[in-house]
Amino acid sequence: MAARAAAAEADAGLAAPGAPADLAARRPAGRRAVDRPRTPLFHAQHDARYLRRNLIREYQARYGCRLAVMIDTIDHEGVTYFAELVHDADPDRDLHLLVRSPGGDAETAVRLIRAAQASCRRLVLVVPDVAKSAATVLALGAHEIVMGPTSDLGPIDPQVFVGERGYVSAKEIIAAVEGALADVLDRPSTHPLHAALLGNGGVDATVYEFAKLALGGTTDVARQAIASNPDRSAAEVAALVARVEPSLIAGSRLHSAVVGAAEAREAGLPVVELGLCAYWWRDIWEIWTRYFALGPLDTIMIYESEHASQILDYVPATADP
Repeated sequence: MAARAAAAEADAGLAAPGAPADLAARRPAGRRAVDRPRTPLFHAQHDARYLRRNLIREYQARYGCRLAVMIDTIDHEGVTYFAELVHDADPDRDLHLLVRSPGGDAETAVRLIRAAQASCRRLVLVVPDVAKSAATVLALGAHEIVMGPTSDLGPIDPQVFVGERGYVSAKEIIAAVEGALADVLDRPSTHPLHAALLGNGGVDATVYEFAKLALGGTTDVARQAIASNPDRSAAEVAALVARVEPSLIAGSRLHSAVVGAAEAREAGLPVVELGLCAYWWRDIWEIWTRYFALGPLDTIMIYESEHASQILDYVPATADP
C-alpha cells in the first residue's frame, strides 16, 4: 500500500517522504513521461530530415510505391549510396525514383538502372527539374517518366572527366578541337592561341580521342539502358533504340539542349505529363522544394528515402574505378 501511495503521489508531482528523487517524482502534475529515442537538440537539428521523411511516407502511402531521391552527378562514387536507397526493397512493389542530375558517366547510369529494376516491379522516374545526359540514360530504362512544365531531359551526350573542370560534354570537346583545327588550317597564325586555349582547358589529344570513342559508343549504352527494362521484348528494345538515336544521340550538338515532355514523347519515351495543378505534381513539388532549399544543389550529393539518408558535399570523382 505504501509503495502504491508513493507512486500515486509521484504521478501527481509530489514526492512522498523517503521516496527516491527520480524523474517521475519531479514530473509536474498531469505531465506524462515520454520515451524519446532522440534528445530534443538532436531532433531539432534534424527536424528538416524528419519532415522530408514524413512527406516521403505520405507519398508512398498515396501512390502505393517506394520513393527514393537521388540528387547528384552520376559517377561510380555514387553507386554504393544508390544501393542504400533500394536496400531491402520489395521486388513486387513499384519504385518511384526522384532524380535531379546534370549528367555524368553513362556507363554508371546503366549500372544504376539495372540495380533499380532488380529492386522493383515497375520503375517510375520522377523529374521535377533537370535529368541531363547520363540521367536521361536512367530514363531510358524506366517504365514511366513523370514530367511537368519544369522538367528537362537532355541529349544522351557522354561526359569526359577533364582535370579540375570535372565532367565535360564529349560533343563540346570534339566541337572545340575540330573548330580549332579548322581555324588553324585557314589561319595558321592562330595556332598558338588555340593551343593555349585548349591546353588551359585541360584538353589534349588523349582527351579528344577518348571523347570520340565515348561518343561512338553512345548508341550501345542507350541500348543497354533500354534493355534493362525486363518488360520490353527484343523487338521493342530495337524499335526504341531506332527512335531515340536520331533525336537524343545524333540530333543535337549541345549538351544543354532542352528536352521537355513533348520532345521526350516524340523520341518514343514513356512520358506521363502532369500539369502544374495536378495533385500528383503538387505532391512531387512539395517534396522537391524541400531538397531545393538545401542547395546550391550542384555542391551537394543527396541520396534519401524513408530508411536511408546521405547528404554530403559533392566531391568530383578523380579517376575511373
